[in-house]
Amino acid sequence: MGDLTLSAVTKSFGSTQVIKGVDLTVNDGEFCVFVGPSGCGKSTLLRIIAGLEDATSGTISIDGKDVTLLPPARREIAMVFQSYALYPHLTVRDNMGLALKQAGDSKGDIAQAVDRAAAMLSLEQLLDRRPSELSGGQRQRVAIGRAIVRTPKLFLFDEPLSNLDAALRVATRIEIARLHRELSATMIYVTHDQVEAMTLADRIVVLRAGQIEQVGAPMELYNNPANTFVAGFIGSPQMNFLKSELLGLRSDTMGIRPEHMAISRESGQIVGTVSHVEKLGGETLVYVNTADHGLLTVRLFGEHDFSVEESVHLTPDSQRAFHFDAGGQRLR
Repeated sequence: MGDLTLSAVTKSFGSTQVIKGVDLTVNDGEFCVFVGPSGCGKSTLLRIIAGLEDATSGTISIDGKDVTLLPPARREIAMVFQSYALYPHLTVRDNMGLALKQAGDSKGDIAQAVDRAAAMLSLEQLLDRRPSELSGGQRQRVAIGRAIVRTPKLFLFDEPLSNLDAALRVATRIEIARLHRELSATMIYVTHDQVEAMTLADRIVVLRAGQIEQVGAPMELYNNPANTFVAGFIGSPQMNFLKSELLGLRSDTMGIRPEHMAISRESGQIVGTVSHVEKLGGETLVYVNTADHGLLTVRLFGEHDFSVEESVHLTPDSQRAFHFDAGGQRLR
């Protein structure tokens, strides 16, 4: 497969700069996820890598080769989009093999490549159907299969699970992870869903306003966020942020994960009122309104009975707290 290097990559639309000097290396065989809120530039950056957008400045290298000025067809990449982009008049077999046919491969080689990809994706029984005869999850697997048959140096995924329901998202996510292990392929995956990022990535690239905020393994970002943005974005439910001075601390802000916040009816550091309770079976989320710190979330494992409007006391675990300065940067 191949590695990827971005050096000082920028992108402007008119006077608006949307990518602001990105430097990044993705190693051969790595599963790298770009994550961030809508408008942060993650899809634009992926399109620059694919050659669908031109970089305003900077260089893009794949396997040590500068591809900055090359068209998409010569970059040896395959892209899976949010929309399945299948040809409705072609069968699954023909959709998957079309790129190889256009490249002039023999019928035998095309059939072998399609059959191999179909077996990996459990599509063997669907090869003679057309897209209108498939479910959304099946169509997305066909789109992934179409990328696999090309044996590219880079697989690029642009929010491929957004159109699927919750159950299919989980199943397809597991499928993509399995494919990565089997193919040992270099994959770059864009999503706004930090749960997808946490469960799929070898490394996560957290983007905000066209810049990289932090790069690291999922649990590294969870346990050692560089700033309040990363701390609040990675983790579901998101981290609580408390005013440190009201707790007698020297930092500007204290961050505490919902699972590291104790709740009691008798006593605690922070007094509040239960505003909502989510009973999820394996865990219970309790949302508490407080006068000094706003809405705080407590995550309890198992089933617990708290009532809306009930008065409660919260105590953060000081040993598991994060501290940030006035600019949102982590104090270590």
